[in-house]
Amino acid sequence: MASVLSLAATVHQRLADALSAALPEAGSADPLLRRSDRADFQANGMLALAKQLKGNPRELAAKVVAHLPVAATSADPDPVIADIEVSGPGFLNITIADSAITATLAARAADDRLGVPYAREPGTTVIDYAQPNVAKEMHVGHLRSAVLGDAVVRILEFAGEKVIRRHHIGDWGTQFGMLIQYLIEHPHELDHKDAASGEEAMSNLNRLYKAARALFDSDAEFKERSRRRVVDLQAGDQETVALWRKFVDESKIYFYSVFDKLDIEIHDPDVVGESGYNDMLAETCRLLEESGVAVRSEGALCVFFDDITGPEGKPVPLIVQKSDGGFGYAATDLSAIRDRVQHLKADTLLYVVDARQSLHFKMVFEAARRIGWLNDQVHAVHLAFGTVLGKDGKPFKTRAGKTVRLEDLLDEATERAAAVVREKSEKKLGLTEEEILERGAQVGVGAVKYADLSTSASRDYKFDLDQMVSLNGDTSVYLQYAYARIQSILRLAKEGQRPLAHPELPLAPAERALGLHLDQFGETLREVAAGYEPHKLAGYLYQLASLYTTFYDQCPVLKAEGGPAQVDNRLFLCDITARTLGQGMSLLGIRTPERL
Repeated sequence: MASVLSLAATVHQRLADALSAALPEAGSADPLLRRSDRADFQANGMLALAKQLKGNPRELAAKVVAHLPVAATSADPDPVIADIEVSGPGFLNITIADSAITATLAARAADDRLGVPYAREPGTTVIDYAQPNVAKEMHVGHLRSAVLGDAVVRILEFAGEKVIRRHHIGDWGTQFGMLIQYLIEHPHELDHKDAASGEEAMSNLNRLYKAARALFDSDAEFKERSRRRVVDLQAGDQETVALWRKFVDESKIYFYSVFDKLDIEIHDPDVVGESGYNDMLAETCRLLEESGVAVRSEGALCVFFDDITGPEGKPVPLIVQKSDGGFGYAATDLSAIRDRVQHLKADTLLYVVDARQSLHFKMVFEAARRIGWLNDQVHAVHLAFGTVLGKDGKPFKTRAGKTVRLEDLLDEATERAAAVVREKSEKKLGLTEEEILERGAQVGVGAVKYADLSTSASRDYKFDLDQMVSLNGDTSVYLQYAYARIQSILRLAKEGQRPLAHPELPLAPAERALGLHLDQFGETLREVAAGYEPHKLAGYLYQLASLYTTFYDQCPVLKAEGGPAQVDNRLFLCDITARTLGQGMSLLGIRTPERL
């Protein structure tokens, strides 16, 4: 693996060297380089520097230019900068040499990682995402945590971070007393002859839950037996725990089937639900109380905060242990922090959880900092996400006003996408029905994921399947078709035509724009990983596909007018674009079919 210095980084370094040579009194001034629509790059650092040195910014800029190797005046056989001019009050407009663009891309193409470096100081991140509840159906509200979390895992691992997944499923609570008691009195409710499908498992659980709830609400004696069963569960009664485990296992069959449809891998050892921390709860409370971080208030163990108050100005505490001795969610979450920091040796804890839990996590993180479980070396981040809305701008519901089942949503997306693929296939590809259905799933699920990932996590977004599976606009389908189009061109190349860079050839404007954007892939990924912002990667890929479309329209590939060398060079641009699109989409968890 050989990382490749981007053109922006190379130009930045050369500008910094020229600044030091021309103006040693400036120290290590930043040239403030950025992309520009007036040239390839623009450096604006002269303006601030002129104020510091009390000089004329245009004159200072001219001195810096005199120390830069430029193609027209330099003896450098491989110049990076083709031209540089001083404009306006002292801006430097910089044009990159065509040869430098092609040579840099060739260096990227020679590397399996496209020249993208690993993080300089990788650490260990524990990421908490995809947290459904046992014995309950997954709905549209579970979509964002799973999709965002999976993309962040992929991006961090590609950057070289050690990532430990944790799925904090809801597998504990008083409702299990009711469910277990009902199962004891109706022992065959979860029986099935063969291995259950996810749909069958959920059907069984739904039927049992509704029957148990109806009996609980109508039969006072059953309600009392259910409450006693909760005590048995918490005390570790063998029969009760075995039946509880049956509920968890049945739910996992269902969870895994839904995640499989989402094309997200979930590994059993990574599923550590609320119950996984039960043995730590009492000690967590003891440590918090002995340290003074938590205090008793009206019998409950609480952590108070000066800046968190209720409507009347009264303190709103974080309740770690209730007055009846029961443990709150805070005790579980704080125990999880202890485990992840002390046992898993994490230096970053990342929680991909609904924005409505922001106050809870703010309080939990502050309590953990006060006791020292979080500190300058170990920090926690709440990657809060917004709500999935319907076309009417309200939380997404069925026509009957019910929450949308995640399976139904994915099935509909797949059906819509298969219809689009089938229509295209009839005109051009001649795919088999099996291939159409396979690509329909890849396109449909990819469309759902991309709609989520192309939106900043903190924002709400409208769920519109018609737009999601559209071939036009900022959709995954547009990106997938760009990738498939490139593969088609590469397949059509004749004998002797191959992707091969020719740095000696001049580039058309569309080739230059495409090449400069391709070179930004590594810097984009670094920014995306640092801020846990998959939407910036989605934005980069959409712009890449758009620039490729312009290139395709303006620059014939297999019939290039410049002869065999230009055909090879344009095939090379096609190939590295496809590889970059494929790698980027893979990091978002979206498939890129070769034929579409």
